[in-house]
Amino acid sequence: MSTRADTGTADITGTRDDRATPARLRRLPSRLLTQTAMHADRLVNEGLARADDRKWHYAVLAALQEFGPASQAALSRRTGIYRSDLVAVINELAGRGLIERAPDPADRRRNVITITPDGRRHLRQLDKLIATIQDDLLAPLTQPERDQLVRLLARLLDHHARAAPQPTGDPGPRHSAGLSESSR
Repeated sequence: MSTRADTGTADITGTRDDRATPARLRRLPSRLLTQTAMHADRLVNEGLARADDRKWHYAVLAALQEFGPASQAALSRRTGIYRSDLVAVINELAGRGLIERAPDPADRRRNVITITPDGRRHLRQLDKLIATIQDDLLAPLTQPERDQLVRLLARLLDHHARAAPQPTGDPGPRHSAGLSESSR
């Protein structure tokens, strides 16, 4: 009989006892993805919390850095953060001087959000932190295996995103951009 030590799988509790998890569960890709995602989420949340940040902070800063100034609606679509939740994130980041919010000259009813120089510096620090967390998460894999895993996961996500019904209004599930309730 194969043990988890032989197959290299464990449940999220870290147990390697074959009796803890039925073999048929250890062979289900959906369960393996879920268990790994839960572990990844915990690592990212804990790592960002040590830097007094959250995943939503990182997502907003990354979107602003990559795409430039944006309305709150555009940021919501780009990050997968509900507009109602995004307001609090913007308030937190603005309070720390990492972003600026100003009325849109083309439509004074809208705000345009811009990353500040301090926000860019902070994002570079967060990028380093996230890279370290990714290295911890993917430690047992070689670089080619990591690259392959990212390609395969992106392919799965793209497939299911195309097959999903298009949302109206808010961007969809809170985890659509790798975010979860626990990142609030």
